[in-house]
Amino acid sequence: MARIAVVYNTERVGIAYPTDMARIQLAETASALARLGHHVDIATAELTLQLRRRPIVAATGVRRVPLSRVRWDEYDVVETNFHQGWETLVRYRGTNHPFIVAKLGSVVGDQDMAGIYYYGRDRERMYATQREIHHGAKFITLLSTPAQALWTQSFGPRDGHLIVPGAAASRIPPMGPDPFPPRRGIRVLFSGNLYDSQPEATRVLSEKLNGLGERLATGRHGQLFVVGPGDMRHLDTRFVRKLGAVPYDAAWQHMLHADVGVVVSAGAFMHNNESTKIYHYLRAGLPVVSEAGFPNDHVVTESGLGFVVPSGDMSALADHVIEAARRSWDRETAVGYILANHTWDARMRTYDDLFRRHFPDPSSHARAARR
Repeated sequence: MARIAVVYNTERVGIAYPTDMARIQLAETASALARLGHHVDIATAELTLQLRRRPIVAATGVRRVPLSRVRWDEYDVVETNFHQGWETLVRYRGTNHPFIVAKLGSVVGDQDMAGIYYYGRDRERMYATQREIHHGAKFITLLSTPAQALWTQSFGPRDGHLIVPGAAASRIPPMGPDPFPPRRGIRVLFSGNLYDSQPEATRVLSEKLNGLGERLATGRHGQLFVVGPGDMRHLDTRFVRKLGAVPYDAAWQHMLHADVGVVVSAGAFMHNNESTKIYHYLRAGLPVVSEAGFPNDHVVTESGLGFVVPSGDMSALADHVIEAARRSWDRETAVGYILANHTWDARMRTYDDLFRRHFPDPSSHARAARR
């Protein structure tokens, strides 16, 4: 087994009850690695830890530790999460660690390009971070083969690429009290983050959600609900009901009580960043209607629980949402498909195999450094 430090950013936001997918993924992957026998510390700058200055046990085999007090040489592996994770490791002088695994979501190119919704200085900063990762990380974890192809085009070939897509939880809370307001037709759910870091993309997503909500309301079919953090300023409250950010466990209740989950895209296709909503909706047994163009579109089709519609066709999206709510589905088979193929436990076996090959003996360099 390995001792692993997981790093994201320096925001003083508690991760005990995450509301955004980045921190949800952080907690889920850490727990999955712990279940596989590894010891995982999540290094965080949250205020509770800064005041207490000592670890907090988050789950069996998982601790939250103060970022300001981490000694990187005490760990076999340091895993950075997203571009911010690497930038945090730079700030806290950990990039000389010999075994860094840098995990990324979107990969950007050296210029603005179709299907990647980061622009200008934001994209330039991300690209510069990727260059540092290319030279400083032992392994680079990406979501898809298009991401790997863009990386190789940008920086040249290298060993150590891992392809690890997103996933959903193996275990979710049982259905509890209904969190929605009184029913007015079908309940259509968009559960996710409207990212402050992608303002152009967020405006497009908001316009699409407004259009879908208006079609549902005008035809008196039902209501569109948006649950999650981020920039909600562009949502039209006449047609979209904003329920705000909720903790992870509560978010499952919305998925369990909704009729249809929707996925919309910022453009005609996503070059290399997938939709984790798809995995989560299906894990809850919720029919999915998604715009085409995501690298993991096939999951909707293979599950047998939803539709993929042409990108940009809001009429088709609304029609299929209504059809999805009316149709009788084999939800149990779809949930079983996710459990068999697309859970964090399944994804982390890639890491588990890697770490056990490199650290087969409990007396690793990290343990030697502490003696």
